[in-house]
Amino acid sequence: MPEIKVTEFADILKVPLERLLAQLKEAGIEVSDSDDTISEDAKLELLTHLRKSHGRRDPGTASPGKITLNRKSQSEIRLASGKGQARTVNVEVRSKRTYIKRNILEEQAREQQEVLDQELRLKEEAQAELERAAKAQIEQEEKQKESEKQRKEAEAKEREKEAKRQEEESSQRKAAQEGVRREAEEKRRIAEEEAKEKAGKRRLEKERQKRQRGVDVRDPTGPDRTLHVAEGASARRRKRRPRRRTAHVSVDAQHGFERPTEPVVREVEVPETIAVSEIAQRMAVKANDVIKVLMEMGMMVTINQVIDQDTAVLVVEEMGHTAKPLRDEGIEAQLLESHDKGVDEADFETRAPVVTVMGHVDHGKTSLLDYIRRTQVAASEAGGITQHIGAYNVKTEKGPITFLDTPGHAAFTAMRARGAQVTDVVVLVVAADDGVMPQTIEAIQHAKAAKVPLVVAVNKIDLDSTDLDRVRNELSQHEVIPEEWGGESLFVNVSAKSGEGINQLLETILLQAEVLDLKATGKGPAAGVVLESSLERGRGAVATVLVSKGSLQLGDILLAGQEYGRIRAMTDEGGAAIEQAGPSKPVAVLGLSGLPAAGDEMLVVTDERKAREVAEFRHVKERDIKLARQLSASPEDVFSQMEGGLSKSLPIVIKADVHGSSEALKDALVNLSNEEVGVIAVASGVGGITESDIQLAAASNAVVVGFNVRADGAARKAIKETGVDVRYYSIVYEAIDDVKGAVNGLLTPEIREEILGLAEVRDVFRSPSLGKVAGCMVVDGFVKRSNPIRVLRDNVVIYEGELESLRRFKDDVTDVRAGTECGIGVKNYNDVKVGDQIECYERKEIAQTA
Repeated sequence: MPEIKVTEFADILKVPLERLLAQLKEAGIEVSDSDDTISEDAKLELLTHLRKSHGRRDPGTASPGKITLNRKSQSEIRLASGKGQARTVNVEVRSKRTYIKRNILEEQAREQQEVLDQELRLKEEAQAELERAAKAQIEQEEKQKESEKQRKEAEAKEREKEAKRQEEESSQRKAAQEGVRREAEEKRRIAEEEAKEKAGKRRLEKERQKRQRGVDVRDPTGPDRTLHVAEGASARRRKRRPRRRTAHVSVDAQHGFERPTEPVVREVEVPETIAVSEIAQRMAVKANDVIKVLMEMGMMVTINQVIDQDTAVLVVEEMGHTAKPLRDEGIEAQLLESHDKGVDEADFETRAPVVTVMGHVDHGKTSLLDYIRRTQVAASEAGGITQHIGAYNVKTEKGPITFLDTPGHAAFTAMRARGAQVTDVVVLVVAADDGVMPQTIEAIQHAKAAKVPLVVAVNKIDLDSTDLDRVRNELSQHEVIPEEWGGESLFVNVSAKSGEGINQLLETILLQAEVLDLKATGKGPAAGVVLESSLERGRGAVATVLVSKGSLQLGDILLAGQEYGRIRAMTDEGGAAIEQAGPSKPVAVLGLSGLPAAGDEMLVVTDERKAREVAEFRHVKERDIKLARQLSASPEDVFSQMEGGLSKSLPIVIKADVHGSSEALKDALVNLSNEEVGVIAVASGVGGITESDIQLAAASNAVVVGFNVRADGAARKAIKETGVDVRYYSIVYEAIDDVKGAVNGLLTPEIREEILGLAEVRDVFRSPSLGKVAGCMVVDGFVKRSNPIRVLRDNVVIYEGELESLRRFKDDVTDVRAGTECGIGVKNYNDVKVGDQIECYERKEIAQTA
């Protein structure tokens, strides 16, 4: 290897020979004289030592982590001497500055921030613990105060009762004494009258005797032509008339009328709608008092105005009475009573079980039914998920079974709940690879609420990632215990792809139905539930109904909710025309006057006039309830919403192919509302998008959402003229995601401030054109001219504004980085002092999400 002398190496490096020898000695390289030679290894060892000494941690890195610069400058100063002459002195100024890499500083700052975050977290936990303890203490004190208050109230009531009892006793004693006194006075008065009557009789007897002896009993002074009446008789008449009119009867004071000492609490029956005057009459109060209470609740009503049941219940309870809500059935009750007549229990026969298939999205519910029915329904569903409630009647070797296939998506919670209300057995499909998911838990809750037995079908057991024990453990956490573990739920392992376990599943369902002992009569008028309804071109209103009892025949008069009509045609799930349907049979019927709501009860009536009356009665009652609810909404609610920040809204018009999808989509979209933006469903309906829908959307500035429907020719022309935004969807969660994005777009962006840099004022200069200029050192980040600034004094903001000038020496610059000196002029502010800090920051708008 080539070697070089120390003197030559010092010339190459351009460093003094003494400094090089010192560095070699510090690096541990033995060199005795300047004429000694050093090898390449010694050079590399010296280089490594120098890198370490300059702060570089890794010798192999390309740049050091810390660099120290020494700077020398020569200057001259003139000093005055004692003889009056000045002398010049050469002065050498040495400065040393060390620069550290930014990533090292950032790492140190990050470590300090972690320590600060940990301390802050510990402080927050301690504060939360103190708050919990204080809250518990306050609750305990409140409980003690409440118990003390109750005790004092009970004592006050006891004292009040004792005072009332003593007052009643004293009043009774006074009444008894008064009765005795009056009775004594009456006896004395009667004795005086009897004595006077006897004296009068004696006087009359004496006068009669004198007349018989011839003695003149008239006044001797002159003739007396007046009519004289016996004194005793006149006295008797004069005394007896007052006696008859003022005869005293002694009455006990407790039987007299007294004002009630406690308010009278009445039980008031409240129908679904009631007038203000009627509710006042039922409470035995003035109508003005009821109107006053309603005005205090924010409702301006008149004496004849109708209010809804909820408002009436609040009014009754506010006035101290007990409300008893009633269902105004009326003609409906008569219809149901007449419908149930003539049903003989001997006609009841075993019926097919109604089985609802529930589970999470893409867990294989429809595929399982496909294998049972040997059809391909799942392939025809948009997005591979079920959008409607499908009803199928499957004939097995051991008997028929009616299956209801409900959607698994979260938006169809209402449809899934409706399926649980009409079912006998719930089959919960759980994928063996996914386990329990959110909609799985909802299906369990619906089954428990309907008190329906549960059969668990663990699907996809043909996959390699199956874990049956995991599925059972997760279901057991939601109180679904397998039968082999001592529970009541039956578990069956199936594969919808290969068909493994399907027969065992059907046997388990029929076994569960046999235990339930399901029976219904196939005779008499039919009754059931509307599962779905839709509007089809050329067919009109089509309702899918499930018959629960009786026999549904072609030509029957059907009453379903607010709609009625004579059945013109009936088809099964395959589209084949049928003339009769018995219990547990799903059919599609045509001929209704309109679209009934999914979940309405269905009845067959014998009189079309009666069906029309009931339908009109339900329609009027529903309209009255809606009108009463609209009148209950006060104008103050709108102002309170505006004050609360709910000033933005997203109106939508929903049209879907079937009623169930329209209802589920409406609930899902309205639930996207938040405190700032509200999603308002202006209208929702079934069928294609018409011109009236577009005009309604244009008038209300709404977006039209079409689910599996399209706009007709007139509607498309109106769309071009009005420019209404119409969006078509075939998968429900795509509609939900788009509306959620629109809601997020209406949210007011959040303004956040980010501190860019901090400069310390080291000196203050005065400029003729700019006023006071602060000589600063940027200690953190950078200062930018276009950004706003704050002036801080003792870490307190004393001014906010902007920069008027930013200079580096004599040059105007746009920004100054950390560790650099600069001159800063603050616009419209001249009170900058040494020690102040100038903080530079920027504002960012961050979009909010619901």
